[in-house]
Amino acid sequence: MFDRSLSRIKSFTHSLKSVDPERYGIVNRIVGMTIEAIGLNAPLGSICVIENADRSRTEAQIVGFTEEAVLMMSFSGTTGIEPEARVYISNPSDVAMVGENALGRVINAQGLPIDENKHIFGLERMPLVSDTVNPMKRRPIDKKFDVGIRAINSLLTLGCGQRIGLIAGSGVGKSVLLGMMTKFSVADVIVIGLIGERGREVKEFIEMNLGTAGLRRSVVVAAPSDNSPLLRIRASNLAHSYAEFFRKKGKNVLLLVDSLSRVAHAQREIGLAVGEAPTTKGYPPSVFSLLPKLIERTGTGEASEGTITAIYTVLAEGDDLNDPIVDIARASLDGQISLDRDLADAGHFPAIDISGSVSRLMPLLTEKDHQQLALNFRRMWSIYEENKDLIRVGAYQVGADPELDRAMIKREEVMSFLQQDMHESAKIEQSVSRLEELLHAN
Repeated sequence: MFDRSLSRIKSFTHSLKSVDPERYGIVNRIVGMTIEAIGLNAPLGSICVIENADRSRTEAQIVGFTEEAVLMMSFSGTTGIEPEARVYISNPSDVAMVGENALGRVINAQGLPIDENKHIFGLERMPLVSDTVNPMKRRPIDKKFDVGIRAINSLLTLGCGQRIGLIAGSGVGKSVLLGMMTKFSVADVIVIGLIGERGREVKEFIEMNLGTAGLRRSVVVAAPSDNSPLLRIRASNLAHSYAEFFRKKGKNVLLLVDSLSRVAHAQREIGLAVGEAPTTKGYPPSVFSLLPKLIERTGTGEASEGTITAIYTVLAEGDDLNDPIVDIARASLDGQISLDRDLADAGHFPAIDISGSVSRLMPLLTEKDHQQLALNFRRMWSIYEENKDLIRVGAYQVGADPELDRAMIKREEVMSFLQQDMHESAKIEQSVSRLEELLHAN
């Protein structure tokens, strides 16, 4: 407990070293989450310290400005901030402190440990929001990425550096599937961003899904739903900064962000608070600008660097696959894995909807024979799904369609192939071999 308190004191003291006591503004007004200060000139994104008359301090960030004032939002809320409190600039831009010593640790949006262990030393300073890799210098994606899940490895093969969306409603096994990926994937390093989820789920995910072995090669950045929107956005950027750090070290990184929708919600809160006009479903334009920028920070690096394979969970609110965040995710990512509520309700896990899932890079990564096997399996799955209502009510006459007859005979094997216990790993070679056996067996 002492180490944790000491780390917080050190971090806050560091932020005050660059404060210029001669340059300050005055808090003029607070409306909702927005703090207005006059008499202060600073660039957008600057980190500020608000000091009350009793010397108590609050950290904030500049998120906009008007003709007369700068607009700030606090990292910890506005409670306790006084009228005419002084506002100092502590840093003209936000930075991330990253390093290998953070492996095996759980940190918050400000990079401080929350796992009750000692302070993390030996970290390096880098921009919190870095420039994306020049697209002409990116390495091509030419190597398969083994996630250890049979349905994905065989039917939705991923590549090292691919960005994929995990689209699901609530309660359909999304967290368990992510946990399986962290335990069974071939990644050198795993970076996990738990953004905007329930606080109790952070510990549950680490202990029940990630496990001790998974945590050992992971950095977990957590910003639960009770954190301010600024901290939730910062946590997502910090997770990407850690992934970029390890990519520069030549590592193959698996980045999991749960969830991209909560990042969008946080940016919506910020945008509306500073006066942006709402558009589709209340999302301001800044949301649709932020998400592609985050996604483009991942992927392959330059020739001497590693890769970031990114998996973003996307919440389909009310199971609506036409939600604007789902739409922009599908447009910006290299494919999607959709989870189906009907399968989950039937106890089928992982509840992957083969018809609604696709890996856009699979044709570039797999052999012709593998592609044909996956195509045949998809056809068998689709023809049964199209006719399952007729089959259930007994309206289909066996013999009318040979393909449907085969799909009915193979149905139990197909369902068994797609299901996988959360403690079972299935490598790519094993997955393809079993797929071939299923399709070629009489």
